[in-house]
Amino acid sequence: MPHSNDSSAERFMQGDLALWRVRTPHGEALIAEQGAQLLSYTPHGQPPLVWLSPEASYERGVSLRGGVPVCWPWFGDLDRNPAEVRANVASAYAESAPKHGFARIQDWGHVDTAFDAEGVTLVFRLDVTGESPKWGHPARLTLRIRLADAITLELGVCNLSDSPLTISQALHTYFAVSDVRDITISGVEGKSFVDTLDQWHVKTQGDALQFTGETDRLYLGLDQPLTIRDPGWARDIVVQSSHSRSAVIWNPWIEKAKRIDQFPDHAWQGMVCIETARVWDDVLTIAPGDTAFMAAYLRVVPH
Repeated sequence: MPHSNDSSAERFMQGDLALWRVRTPHGEALIAEQGAQLLSYTPHGQPPLVWLSPEASYERGVSLRGGVPVCWPWFGDLDRNPAEVRANVASAYAESAPKHGFARIQDWGHVDTAFDAEGVTLVFRLDVTGESPKWGHPARLTLRIRLADAITLELGVCNLSDSPLTISQALHTYFAVSDVRDITISGVEGKSFVDTLDQWHVKTQGDALQFTGETDRLYLGLDQPLTIRDPGWARDIVVQSSHSRSAVIWNPWIEKAKRIDQFPDHAWQGMVCIETARVWDDVLTIAPGDTAFMAAYLRVVPH
């Protein structure tokens, strides 16, 4: 799908998966139809913004490591989600339920590609039936990915059942950084967080977050953008969210990196995850027939 404004969107196969290569006047992206997953994004003349593992496996039914997986209809381990989220899943399935839900390993349909003077917008859709013995709530998911001078990821969830639907979800973004040991993340100062590495205790953040070891935290009550300050690449990455007051910040550090699949041993140095989310006390309940939206806006600000 070439376009006259120097933007294009090309569909091709990589391994088992259908991918889209998208070029705009501002940068180049790769998107997988499986999971409607933005895999990578590199602004012109800059290091990557969205990180993709060089060992990513393009296999059907296997979530690719990196990019922006859509975690839905639960986040992380199912048994760590609130009871109203776990209640949606059949007990026989719960023990083998995949981490971060099933939306990220299903093929989404490509609905539309639209070009304008600044960039490209792609829309993907996943229809979830209520007939599965594993999942009893029909729903329709729509992910709108806009690539222009910034990235917009907008996830819509329509409840097609006749009863309320409660879920947790996240846009699990892997960001590329020069060295995670040198960056800071602001916007979390004074906020409560759940430290999953310390028996899930609730703590309070002091100053801006710096990384000195494995980090896995659920930040709560967020009310401003989060900013990754990266002196090594002389830039900030600003993460603004809409209809989300929680986020997960994660880096596996040295030892855990050795145990993660599709992940080089030293890759922890060049990435950090900030996951725009509805988790913990920020889960989402959608009335019958209603649609709820959550969005993340990602942009680079050079120093």
